[in-house]
Amino acid sequence: MTENRSPYPVRVDAVLDPATSRWLWLVKWLLLIPHAIVLFFLWLGFFVLSVVAFFAILVTGRYPRDLFDFNVGVLRWTWRVHYYGYGALGTDRYPPFTLAEVPDYPAHLDVPYPERLSRGLVLVKSWLLAIPHYLVLAVFIGGGWWLGTGGADGWDDSWTAGGGLVGLLVLIAAIVLLITGRYPRPLYDFVMGMDRWVLRVAAYAGLMTDRYPPFRLDLGGDDPGGTPAVPVPPAPRGTPVTPPPVGAPG
Repeated sequence: MTENRSPYPVRVDAVLDPATSRWLWLVKWLLLIPHAIVLFFLWLGFFVLSVVAFFAILVTGRYPRDLFDFNVGVLRWTWRVHYYGYGALGTDRYPPFTLAEVPDYPAHLDVPYPERLSRGLVLVKSWLLAIPHYLVLAVFIGGGWWLGTGGADGWDDSWTAGGGLVGLLVLIAAIVLLITGRYPRPLYDFVMGMDRWVLRVAAYAGLMTDRYPPFRLDLGGDDPGGTPAVPVPPAPRGTPVTPPPVGAPG
């Protein structure tokens, strides 16, 4: 029987680079220093704006759109950096310095803007309702450091330095890549499932949705269900179009 998996509002997609370098991962920690500096300040802004959004939701039931777009951009930027770096090692293409979506970059994240949010849930989502997920993520991205010294809402510093199961599997994949020149697809799919779980909980704890994150691993680069974070581009002009079968509806 096929499991019915309804799409979650936080959409996370990625494409594995088929020509990942064997050795570049050894120096990515150095190449990512400029991003780490920028993300430090972006996550400070994320925290401050989340506090402002908390009170706005409590009073009006709405997340101010400009604040929402900025915070989604921070998550998007963070995801691209982690996908390039030691959260996945899924690409060798250097992450762009932008909060906006980059359609041709291999890592994508999108959160649809909620027209209304619960005033009551905003009081308990990030610190009470999300606790079971925090326990799971402590295994995924590292326990002690994550719980003790996480950044804004516990996401940035933890994912970078906490390690956990994600860090272990990415290290194994890196060693296999160094020896064979190939990224083991089963490891990639499993790492993507854990990364997707982290980002869903981050958006929920960041008050961006009232929908409780599912307790499941959606493996692989394509987020199941819903609309892709980046639409498939139309076929180039002049591409032949296959006509429908005779008798089929137009």
